[in-house]
Amino acid sequence: MTQQIILATGALFGMLSVILGAFGAHALKKILSNEQLHSFEVGVKYQMYHAIVLLILGLNSNFTTKAIYRCFTTGIILFSFSIYGLILSDVKGKKLKFLGPIAPIGGLLFVAGWLLILVNAF
Repeated sequence: MTQQIILATGALFGMLSVILGAFGAHALKKILSNEQLHSFEVGVKYQMYHAIVLLILGLNSNFTTKAIYRCFTTGIILFSFSIYGLILSDVKGKKLKFLGPIAPIGGLLFVAGWLLILVNAF
């Protein structure tokens, strides 16, 4: 994995979290319940946190590994995007329930990525 790809991925996910956060705060605020809006915001926050870590990894070649990149990138897609899908499909009245079990897998990938950083630190 090149540093450019890691930085580009981090920047893309960071940009999307800003766009989705603004979308949630403005467009979805009127149609989501407080609980749904909170869940959507959790997805945005986790996406941004891990986008920032990807940027740091891309700038620090000592900690850049394919495994960390893959854990965080796949984690963002499975965790945050499954939450977005659940919330938005619920608003349309056709909740995509199969997405529910996908978010915890993304969360486990986040944990695995953090563990890999910890292991690489030593």
